[in-house]
Amino acid sequence: MIHNLLKGKEIILASASPRRKEIFQMMGLSALQMPAHIDENNFCNNPRKLVITHAENKALAIRKAVDNDYLIVGSDTIVFQNSEILEKPENKFQAAEFLTRLSGTHHYVYTGIAISYKNQLHSGYEKTKVFFRDLTAFEIEEYINTKEPMDKAGAYGIQGLGSQFVKKISGCYFNVMGFPVYRFYKLLEEIL
Repeated sequence: MIHNLLKGKEIILASASPRRKEIFQMMGLSALQMPAHIDENNFCNNPRKLVITHAENKALAIRKAVDNDYLIVGSDTIVFQNSEILEKPENKFQAAEFLTRLSGTHHYVYTGIAISYKNQLHSGYEKTKVFFRDLTAFEIEEYINTKEPMDKAGAYGIQGLGSQFVKKISGCYFNVMGFPVYRFYKLLEEIL
């Protein structure tokens, strides 16, 4: 189990995400949160390559600042639909545009994970297919007024009020939340 693999290890979560911290706590892990301030531009339209590169860069940025004995976890999540990346919305109009696009269709959530430990760097990604029900303009407006969509890729949170829009998923629920627990476990098995 994850908590046994990491017993006695000092862990740094290279993220400011409250959702990732919540998932870590759910797994019984205590991690120091140190957000990595890296350039997260969309240098390519390949979602797998993008999230892995950002996750690796986050882990390596923190690695430069701390002792080599820390186990550092970097992660990056995006929403991908019709060959386009839907990031965190810049304003309520973009949030409405994203939610309108997602309404009645499906999209993919990609999360990259990178673990840096004792001069090793292991990384991987998870992909989950998410199906949205049809949304009315009123529902979209009401949801945006909650402010929940404003700090989330694709303008929704599956763990919050946005869960009402999700008809079904194919893949890892925690990936859609922002941190795929299964993929993390498999990477830890490779390293430890």
